[in-house]
Amino acid sequence: MVSPGIRGKVGTMKRLFPAFCALFAVTSGAAADGYRFDNVHSQVQFRVDHLGFTLSEGEFHDLRGGFRFDRNDWSKSSCDVQISIASLDLDDDDAWNRKLLAADWFDVAAYPEMRFRCLQVLQHDAEHGRIDGELTLRGVTRAVALDLRFNRAAIHKYSLKYTAGFTATTTIRRSDFGMPGHSRDR
Repeated sequence: MVSPGIRGKVGTMKRLFPAFCALFAVTSGAAADGYRFDNVHSQVQFRVDHLGFTLSEGEFHDLRGGFRFDRNDWSKSSCDVQISIASLDLDDDDAWNRKLLAADWFDVAAYPEMRFRCLQVLQHDAEHGRIDGELTLRGVTRAVALDLRFNRAAIHKYSLKYTAGFTATTTIRRSDFGMPGHSRDR
């Protein structure tokens, strides 16, 4: 139930980094049990304003952690996800990835992972809610709220395991996490 991203467009999100948007395809023994992230179907995707000319897209491929989801009482749900900064992929040449992993951006040598920890899950209707939590990036922890969509929970057709899917999105300012770079959002 944390926000990393589904493949495809995340939407226009200016002055952000990263925009957490995620599909959590995970497995468990029963609906109220804990889930783990399926790295094939779970992503953290983002769009970032590139000097006002365009929105560059990227994603992080390596996330660990899991969540608990109580379909009958979302307030009993929780999540914790660690995302490897080194798994950054901008679908570009390695030079752009190396630049963003360097000290003035993500500083992967000093901060090898970011973490999102869920503090509460609020249900708005049968499919929508909000996750209030804390995002730690570059050693800075800030409150972040994620818009949540519960996609589906059922026995997976191929794995034959109980699986739940979610999408969550947010917009953050990279400068709030000490990443000014060429940001126009200072």
